[in-house]
Amino acid sequence: MRGSRWRNVDFGNPYEACSEFGRHDKIGKDSAKRWEGKMAQPLLIAKGEVDLNLLPGMANRHGLIAGSTGTGKTVSLQVLAEQFSRIGVPVFMADVKGDLSGISRPGFPNPRIADRIQKLGLVDFSFSNCPADFWDVFGEQGHPVRTTISEMGPLLLGRLLDLNETQDSVLTLIFKIADDSGLLLLDIKDLRAILQYAGENARSFTTAYGNISPATIGTIQRGLISLEEAGGGAFFGEPALSLTDFIQTGLDGRGVINILAADKLIQYPKIYAAFLLWLLAELFERLPEVGDLEKPRLVFFFDEAHLLFNDIPKALEETIERVVRLIRSKGVGVYFVSQNPLDLPDVVLGQLGNRIQHALRAFTPRDQKAVRAAADTFRSNPKIDVEKCITELGVGEALVSFLDEKGTPGVVDRAWICPPHSQIGPIDAGQRQQIIHGSIAYGRYEKLIDRESAYEKLKAKAEQRVASTMAPPKPAPPQRIGRQPDGVMEILAKSAARSIGSQVGRQIIRGVFGSLFGGR
Repeated sequence: MRGSRWRNVDFGNPYEACSEFGRHDKIGKDSAKRWEGKMAQPLLIAKGEVDLNLLPGMANRHGLIAGSTGTGKTVSLQVLAEQFSRIGVPVFMADVKGDLSGISRPGFPNPRIADRIQKLGLVDFSFSNCPADFWDVFGEQGHPVRTTISEMGPLLLGRLLDLNETQDSVLTLIFKIADDSGLLLLDIKDLRAILQYAGENARSFTTAYGNISPATIGTIQRGLISLEEAGGGAFFGEPALSLTDFIQTGLDGRGVINILAADKLIQYPKIYAAFLLWLLAELFERLPEVGDLEKPRLVFFFDEAHLLFNDIPKALEETIERVVRLIRSKGVGVYFVSQNPLDLPDVVLGQLGNRIQHALRAFTPRDQKAVRAAADTFRSNPKIDVEKCITELGVGEALVSFLDEKGTPGVVDRAWICPPHSQIGPIDAGQRQQIIHGSIAYGRYEKLIDRESAYEKLKAKAEQRVASTMAPPKPAPPQRIGRQPDGVMEILAKSAARSIGSQVGRQIIRGVFGSLFGGR
């Protein structure tokens, strides 16, 4: 029955948000603590000379999975996601190659997995699936994912539109004009309408907001056309995503793995990066502070992480660094997946305490620099020449270092990643649709809602203006007798009331990338 498979976690309640149990299934605190104590055991990820366990209490200190193409990063990601799900931690990850959907189905024996099980001495190994849900910006392979133009904000939107610094400042003014005019910016047609309105009335806005160049308005409008042609229009509108649908557990207490179908989205790298950044910022803005938990409330995997920092404006890079640094206190662990550690800024790289480093190739000077940089990030092991080892690792083999209970990086070890319990490779379209239709989120996002916003209001205003120019002048109303004109104090009181009502009516909530000053 739809809606009966999962429980939502109410992250408005810090205690409930970090337990396995949802708002509809209240249980006693003692019972919840027994579950948490049972489920917060170390997570076996790999085996070298010793078992390499990721401590759930350190999982929100973030992490990195790095390595060249074909070295086993995807399987490492799958193993981590499975382990988090097993202890009741919901997961989000983007499926850029289309092969992570198999995590929703039990795996099956094959010679390579059998060999790995025997090599690592894994006893009582069994195949099993994880509860999963599918999402898709284009609404084709999962529930549609949308946000509003206002929530996206000028900072991220400017990057989507390839705007320079001057054009970014004009876009910020456009958002300010919309706020002051009480105009909601929900979808692209709203933004196009306010741009046209600002361009036609640029002179009247100059004193209050500064110069608005018609050429810049035209550049932004052309950028919107290109964005729509790339499919970005599907991302903006309502109903917007509710983050409660990302933080769920199954009836058996396992965390739901949210998989974004990104094989099509990745063809538009800036849209892909902007979407994941917006989602991360929303988690940062909306989740309450909880400090260090026994386990994360959500783990966020950021695949193809290099796309985040390609040609990124300095202001946006600083905002990302701040979000990554502070989101740990919200109980969220962020794991970047990239081919090369040098793809990430040093400030971000320095915050990634849990590391799985697969093989890197050293064919070029830049490759050799990346190998040295990766080697330098590990706590040295006298038994291993880390720099040499990185180039010799086999498929599924990695250098692994996790934080200990004091938050200190463990000594690096050469190890084999444990095999996943779920299916390696994609499921078929029928299996995917069955999961989508059985989801608690099914039906909430499939139908687009188009309520009154900037486009409709500005269109109605223009129509009224045209109608007033064509209508005959109205006769002057007869003068009323008996009512005295308002006094000075009454006029001031009415003016203040109108001003207060106007200010309240035009408050538009924005995210960390949406606010003019970086906050709600």
